[in-house]
Amino acid sequence: MALRTAGSVLVVFLWSVAVVLGQDGWSVTYTPQSICTLKGSTVELTCSYTYPRGTVTSTFWFTKNDAEGNPVSLSDDPDYKARVTYHKDNKNDCTLRITDLRESDAATYKFRFITDQTGGRFTGNPGVTLSVTDLQVQVTPYSVVSAWKTLTCATCVLTGDPTYIWYKNGQIVTDNTSPYSVYPDAADSYSCALKANEDLHSPAVCVQDQSCNRVTYIDKSICALKGSSVDISCTYSSYHPIKTTFWFRSDKSAPEDLTRDPEYAGRALDSLPSTLRITDLRESDSAEYKFRFNSQISGWGYSFPGTTLSVTGLQVKVTPAAEGQKTLTCSTTCTLTDNSNPTYIWYKNGQRLDEPTSQQYSVNSYYSDSYSCAVEGHEDHHSPAVCEYE
Repeated sequence: MALRTAGSVLVVFLWSVAVVLGQDGWSVTYTPQSICTLKGSTVELTCSYTYPRGTVTSTFWFTKNDAEGNPVSLSDDPDYKARVTYHKDNKNDCTLRITDLRESDAATYKFRFITDQTGGRFTGNPGVTLSVTDLQVQVTPYSVVSAWKTLTCATCVLTGDPTYIWYKNGQIVTDNTSPYSVYPDAADSYSCALKANEDLHSPAVCVQDQSCNRVTYIDKSICALKGSSVDISCTYSSYHPIKTTFWFRSDKSAPEDLTRDPEYAGRALDSLPSTLRITDLRESDSAEYKFRFNSQISGWGYSFPGTTLSVTGLQVKVTPAAEGQKTLTCSTTCTLTDNSNPTYIWYKNGQRLDEPTSQQYSVNSYYSDSYSCAVEGHEDHHSPAVCEYE
């Protein structure tokens, strides 16, 4: 049994029993058979395989078949291809890694390999069952006659002795194991997280009155193009009348209203109290952004995780292809939030090309042409031009 925590990586093994299935020298070994982990985290599905003879020509993981009944590789599935990696044939290791887990990723995963032998195809059944869950705060009375409440940070059963972090009104109050006992005020809300995985926290919940202090961010993370604009939003409520609201960067020494920060002069504005708009994005804008409100009596703390913004430029990467050819790839450092499957635009010597709309473009390397790329809808924010010739 194992618990792995590294940044936002959290993997919980419910069963650590190796499952070996096969016949006549063909086998796939899954360890474990069932895994439960948190939404937004990263998981590894461990497996190895054997075969009696021949050479392996293809390996892949899948969860579903196409209309003709053929397994669809996760690497070709639009829902997965940007989030999965696995060892195709490294000493028969077929470990699969999935990042940024979603609730829709809950499924049974199977590994399949093909050899150059007649009938040399094998799928490891029954596979690995993956469950994906959110953290949730459950509230129960401490006793029938007591105002105290017991808070439980609920998720799948965790192994080991995990440490929980509790937030009261957006401020860390204690590191503790779950459950946690509190004597709440009507204004108080509580949220929990696992230590070293604070960005995977539960929603804040009211313990006594549903109009308690709360902030809920619409996005945990956003990836946006350099030079473009972005809206960072949240919803909030306050038990007491609000005096002030503002957005700030978490890496500043003290919370500072961004609209008064010289680095954001003319670029950061509150289009609504709960929405921060930043225009003309720079790579230096990459940071975690948080919302804070203050009332006459209380407010929202500054330690509760906010929205992490990553700002990326476009870059043309060049790789050798067939003789006399090179492949150009229009790349970003993160997957664009507003368009995870964009249409690409290519430019040759500054002139837009009509045909290529994919992320990759093959060119003749014998000519001294320059190439750049852009994303449809953001044509003004294209990559630097690169020259490719021999």
